[in-house]
Amino acid sequence: MLAATFFFFLLPLVRLFALSFFEGGTFDLSLYVRVLSEPRVRTGITNTIGIVAISTVLAVFIGLTEAWFVSYTDIRGKTILHVLFILPFVIPSYITSLAWSRFLGPAGFLAQLTGWNIPTAFGYWGIVWVMGICHAPIAYMFCLNALQKIPREVEWAARCSGCGAWKTFLTVTLPCAMPGLAGGAMTVTLAGLDNFGIPAFLGGRRGINVLSTLIYQEIVGFGPSAFRRAACLSFILSVMALACCFILTKLLRSSGTLESLVPDKQPRCSLGNMRWKAETLIWTFVVVTSLFPLFSMVATSMLRAYGLQFLPENLSLRNFVFLLNNPRAIGALRNSATLALFTGCCALVTGSIAAWGRSRYPGSIFRAIEASYALPYVLPGAVFALAMIIAWIEPLPGWRPGIYGTATLLAITYVVRFSVLQLRATTSALQQVDRSVDEAARMCSASPWGRWGRVLIPLITPGLIAGFFMTATHALTELTVSSILGSPGSETIGMVILNFEQAGNVVVSSAFSTLVLGMLALFSLPVLCLRFHRNFSDSETDKNTGGAT
Repeated sequence: MLAATFFFFLLPLVRLFALSFFEGGTFDLSLYVRVLSEPRVRTGITNTIGIVAISTVLAVFIGLTEAWFVSYTDIRGKTILHVLFILPFVIPSYITSLAWSRFLGPAGFLAQLTGWNIPTAFGYWGIVWVMGICHAPIAYMFCLNALQKIPREVEWAARCSGCGAWKTFLTVTLPCAMPGLAGGAMTVTLAGLDNFGIPAFLGGRRGINVLSTLIYQEIVGFGPSAFRRAACLSFILSVMALACCFILTKLLRSSGTLESLVPDKQPRCSLGNMRWKAETLIWTFVVVTSLFPLFSMVATSMLRAYGLQFLPENLSLRNFVFLLNNPRAIGALRNSATLALFTGCCALVTGSIAAWGRSRYPGSIFRAIEASYALPYVLPGAVFALAMIIAWIEPLPGWRPGIYGTATLLAITYVVRFSVLQLRATTSALQQVDRSVDEAARMCSASPWGRWGRVLIPLITPGLIAGFFMTATHALTELTVSSILGSPGSETIGMVILNFEQAGNVVVSSAFSTLVLGMLALFSLPVLCLRFHRNFSDSETDKNTGGAT
């Protein structure tokens, strides 16, 4: 297992970085000197740092505000708000960027509705805004968990000592929530460094590049030193990502934790007469940032031509009919669905085996395996895609499988990149199963396969299913890796939407994005049904036992 982990997860990265530092077997840094001296690259690095930094601040501010209202106040409709708060994270970022461009475009929905000369979503600040909106759910989930675990007695003590509401929040609540806040900020930063879709869709028309789009341009340019230059840019981007991981680890280790074991979900602050104003503000924000852009995209998908007024006589389903009769679109749907199912099934096996070893043998070997699984996911997708190209051109001396540009390499890359999602889901499920259950089965002379089939799998099935659908959904809507590894015949959904958009087929790309949203809804139904069943079972158990559980 160690050899397979090194071959699939680590060797591609080793060969990628070696390509950027060695030429003809000699260590050489001249490539870095040449690349970093180019104004285009320096501008790309500056844009990357600026966009990621500002969008991270925006995402953390939005996420912390939403988490405080949900965890601390007595606003109504928290369950629906919780779903709507995480909605931008569930939808692929490139579809969200398309939705915002239809909402805030020059001939977009808001401009036609109001007649105002509004700022467009395209450009530097459009990228910052949409990236902040897309990544705010990450900060929200981190902050929500941290705020709900702060002991309310600590805040009571501060108020009894004469601290006002703001002073208590700044001196007690924020420091206690700092681990979650720091974790959310660093995770948002990593997501921003990895994001390719938003800069590509909203920055391409204005010539605004970040490191991920520069890597893509180098690879598709096929110059004499394209792969070496892309490897150099990949190393720079990887250093940024790993530096964020290092800072995150240090912050989490140095932050003192003062939290309850069980999340406290009861309101701590009564808004009184201000409640309806707060609810109005929150719902307005949710509708404007989540629902209006999606509605704009769906409405655009039914226009006969982009730029027409949103009137009944200008609406039809001809764009959907075109897609359903378009070989490229149907092929992309088939390829993405096949890749998603294959990735989910393979990750279910590889991730679950690694999770079982990590939970039952918590030694250095399986810790190293877990870190190796996480590395392809932590690093930006453009970096890992290039690493897989270099590794699989000639995986072993003399062996050239010829899978570059095929769906086979895409499938391998998806499995390697997303297996960590299944690993984490299965690990979480296994941690809830006491080892005595496995030991009891062993004492009853059950074979290893019998223990798995008759004892462990039934107990961890919810975690396995959740991990499978999480992995499959990521593979279904992936764009960064497929845009670099894909080719005609192996196109995916994201690639075709990107091609339609770059070709100016705005209404068709909107229609295809609407179809993808429908597919995502179908993929999400099993998980939602499972969650509903578990919640119903838990409520029935509590009712039958008088709440003793």
